Amino acid sequence: MQEKFEVVEGKVDWKGRPAFKHKHGGTRSSLLILVAFGFENMATFALAVNLITYFNTVMHFELADAANQLTNYMGAGYILSILMAVLADTFLGRFKTVIISGCLEFLALILLMIQAHYPKLKPQPCNMFDKQAHCETVGGGNAAFLYVALYTLAIGSAGIKAALPSHGADQFDEKDPKEALQMSSFFNQLLLGVCGGGAASLTLIVWIQDYKGWDWGLGISSAAIFFGVVIFTAGLPLYRMHIVSESSAIVQILQVYVAAIRNRNLVLPEDSADLYEIERDKEASVEEDFLPHRNIYRFLDKAAIQQTPCGQVETPEVSSPWKICRVTQVENAKVILSMVPIFCCTIVMTLCLAQLQTFSIQQGLTMDTKLTNSFHIPPASLVIIPVSFIILIVPIYDKLFVPFARKLTGIPTGITHLQRVGVGLVLSSISMAVAALMEAKRKGVARDHNMLDATPVLQPLPISTFWLSFQFFIFGIADLFTYVGLLEFFYSEAPKSLKSVSTCFLWSSMALGYFLSTIVVKIVNSATKGITRNGGWLIGNNINRNHLNLFYWLLSILSFINFCIYVSVAKRYKYRNHK
Repeated sequence: MQEKFEVVEGKVDWKGRPAFKHKHGGTRSSLLILVAFGFENMATFALAVNLITYFNTVMHFELADAANQLTNYMGAGYILSILMAVLADTFLGRFKTVIISGCLEFLALILLMIQAHYPKLKPQPCNMFDKQAHCETVGGGNAAFLYVALYTLAIGSAGIKAALPSHGADQFDEKDPKEALQMSSFFNQLLLGVCGGGAASLTLIVWIQDYKGWDWGLGISSAAIFFGVVIFTAGLPLYRMHIVSESSAIVQILQVYVAAIRNRNLVLPEDSADLYEIERDKEASVEEDFLPHRNIYRFLDKAAIQQTPCGQVETPEVSSPWKICRVTQVENAKVILSMVPIFCCTIVMTLCLAQLQTFSIQQGLTMDTKLTNSFHIPPASLVIIPVSFIILIVPIYDKLFVPFARKLTGIPTGITHLQRVGVGLVLSSISMAVAALMEAKRKGVARDHNMLDATPVLQPLPISTFWLSFQFFIFGIADLFTYVGLLEFFYSEAPKSLKSVSTCFLWSSMALGYFLSTIVVKIVNSATKGITRNGGWLIGNNINRNHLNLFYWLLSILSFINFCIYVSVAKRYKYRNHK
């Protein structure tokens, strides 16, 4: 009976009343969130791997430009999650952010469907692989229509990434041992939700896009996000709602840096106890945590210097938070700063991922996609291989590997989060090396059969597209280790006040990786302009005449160098004391 009326601290129901454990939150409400996330990924996953084909064959961007358009869109969707997280924490709330973002995605997909359907809104059909053809690239009002729809979709996707996982975590009470374990399971199930929705997207929607038309494919995606929003909204009476705070954790971190810069000319006190901190007896009333002062990154301590100008006592509590911050706030900033080197070392992995979503799909278009005598698999659907593997391996990893490794290492998670990330980084380098070998083999077949100028899809090379599955498979394993390990690392190492936005660190890493891909492609083309017939390794639409294999080798070498740097950084990292 006592549990029946137990109030969940810091959470309310949809009417602003205290949330009760027996009535709100838990696995029941989190299931609706997982299903909604699955539908959202069903709606958008296909675009992440197949949009390059749309840009190239329908909107008539050259291959390298089409790849850059896709990576810019993906990067925007991830980097904007930071802004959406701030809005969710300080203004809208997570539930409203998810609803608004879902509606934006629905609107954007409808706009893209309209443009794909009506000939007047896109360039005239043209064979981009015919050297004699002069295909017109989308421009003017039609280009504006495309970009408005595309980046509206990016904003909506950013809001879902920023708010939905955190809202799911809100359904569990970390202080309750039973619910803490359920929260851990929720994050694993979140990955399964992504992969489940992605599997449907990569099989059904990609096939419809390629063989029934992009308007039909985008229409199915619109329906998927509509159902996702409806299912998520249906759980409103069951949800535990996070109380919107006046200041976001991200804003508080920025305040530390601004205050430290403003106080840069002040002298640090010899005793750290003289730095500003609220009184301990205020903890219960303001629900604040306290972190002990550490003698690292001392320049940030200047943000907590208490000033008494002109002999007058200044009350820190009423001072601008952009001028003075409490010690715990400064220590939070130090924790984040200490994770930056780890964060930077994971950017290159997304750079590799971007190539599998762009150039590897174009490789597949030139190959034999026959699965049976009457069925052809779309090249973009090859991503189903690592996705399916993840769906199978996640339960095995949790139920078999982790307990076995725990007995050997004594670590609750089997291996440390940083070890898990490191395994993924080295596998990404191997994946790019395998991709280079497969590309050399593919070009060799084209050369041996005098098909270097063959038209993709219409004149497939006599080599199965399933040869590309090796690079996708290896990167799928890398994805499981690095991205999930990175998410767990950020969530476990982040202080309590930053846990709600910890997923943004992962999204930011991926965003920078996508943007870096755009930059690297342009640099490589500029650097190789004078040493290749095409005017660059990746210039032109004929991938058979390009030097994609050399580009893959370059990425493999860069990834290995990055891994070596990561090992050095990870060895020096000191895990935060969680006591």
